[in-house]
Amino acid sequence: MKNEVIAVIGWITLVQGVLGAGGQIFGDKAWGLLQKWWEIPTAGYVVLALAGLVLAVWGEGAKKRAKA
Repeated sequence: MKNEVIAVIGWITLVQGVLGAGGQIFGDKAWGLLQKWWEIPTAGYVVLALAGLVLAVWGEGAKKRAKA
């Protein structure tokens, strides 16, 4: 159960980071929900995307190891 929660949080963080960075790079403002509450620089969104990727990979790998 814990691994599934970590994976979901990772995927959500990854998507929000990619949307925010993509919006600031290819548009005039960030996309996603975080831009409604905070002003995050592009580098911050990239860090969020990388952190989300790490959590998602770790959570998915832990789920597979738990099933085996």
